[in-house]
Amino acid sequence: MSEDFKVDIVNPDRSFFSNDKVKEIVVPAVEGDMGILKDHIPIISFLKPGIIFLSTNEGLQKFYVEDGIIEFRDNTLSILTSTIIDLKNIDKSFIDNNIKDAEKQLENSDLNDQTRFLMSQKINVLRTIN
Repeated sequence: MSEDFKVDIVNPDRSFFSNDKVKEIVVPAVEGDMGILKDHIPIISFLKPGIIFLSTNEGLQKFYVEDGIIEFRDNTLSILTSTIIDLKNIDKSFIDNNIKDAEKQLENSDLNDQTRFLMSQKINVLRTIN
């Protein structure tokens, strides 16, 4: 019996990724990193800045994501996100510019706790990539 399930990742520009032979995926949910295997219970969650780890027969793929929504049901994981980049193709200038922008936003004393948390998370993740 197959242990595979389907993953579709969509951003506003296009269908970013689709594969029906995924073994496991770990997503940076706001509740914490969440591992999903075939037959996981149905779930809807929000994403925070982080790395998606996706395992298939071809190996491990890693994607940087800033935000989004996931839904898992009927052995299909759908990820909707505004920003996703394959770590193989991430540009150092993108990382540096996004760290600077997030640090500048953190200087604003009017930020609410949620935005402050997300900006801090973004900076930490981008520094680990760099």
